Amino acid sequence: MRPRAAWEGGWPVRAAQTGLSWGITLALFLHPTDLQRQVEKGAPLNPLLFVSLVFCSVFLYFVVSLMDPGYVEADQEAEKELLKEEQESVRVPTVRLRRCGYCMLKQPMRAKHCRTCQHCVRRYDHHCPWVENCIGERNHPLFIVYLALQLVVLLWALLEAWSGLHFGHFSWPWLRRSGVLLVAFLVLAVCTVVAALLLVSHLYLAACNTTTWEFMSRHRISYLRQCEAENPFDQGVLLNLWRFFCAGRLVAWERLYLLEEGSVV
Repeated sequence: MRPRAAWEGGWPVRAAQTGLSWGITLALFLHPTDLQRQVEKGAPLNPLLFVSLVFCSVFLYFVVSLMDPGYVEADQEAEKELLKEEQESVRVPTVRLRRCGYCMLKQPMRAKHCRTCQHCVRRYDHHCPWVENCIGERNHPLFIVYLALQLVVLLWALLEAWSGLHFGHFSWPWLRRSGVLLVAFLVLAVCTVVAALLLVSHLYLAACNTTTWEFMSRHRISYLRQCEAENPFDQGVLLNLWRFFCAGRLVAWERLYLLEEGSVV
């Protein structure tokens, strides 16, 4: 079966996310919120900033959704380049790569096959149904940046929706007039909680240099199950975060996976 590219399929989900973002934004401007009042008073700075943040969050969403998350290539040239310097300068034991039982490619360490994408993904974290793409070594940092920006937008939108709701005047006419804004407020509240939990959990994983897959399935992963260290890739919070957000290149994780005798597996 031919591997599915990141941009193939998933457009209903992406369209729903885009429509929801701009639909709620429109609802905030059509109801008596602080945003609407500022526009009416001729003070467009905050409304323009809010719309700009929504645009940036939607743009980041599509970047994360459509980019290569770190697909393992058939020829493994990436792995050869990553280990070339070490193999030429020092004596490094041969690294035995696992072969995927689905696509039959040799997997670098921390890679996993995604049945939805039909690809092996480097430093696989999870397949996100909301972005319709895997979260892997290439797009995981941007995914966290997206979550942070989305949380800012959601919190701001939640405050704006609250400013337009006046529960002291609750009545049937009020419900007919503010029903859309009330629904938007409830949706924003749920999304805010989810985004906050996701952001905190992924920042924790990045700080520990682990992934959702490794954290949840340690007992099923051979290179973790046979290792005495709780996390053989952990190099300290600061270095983990620096390399996660600022490395800008693929990592040969085999170099960091050391047994107690100092040999590489």
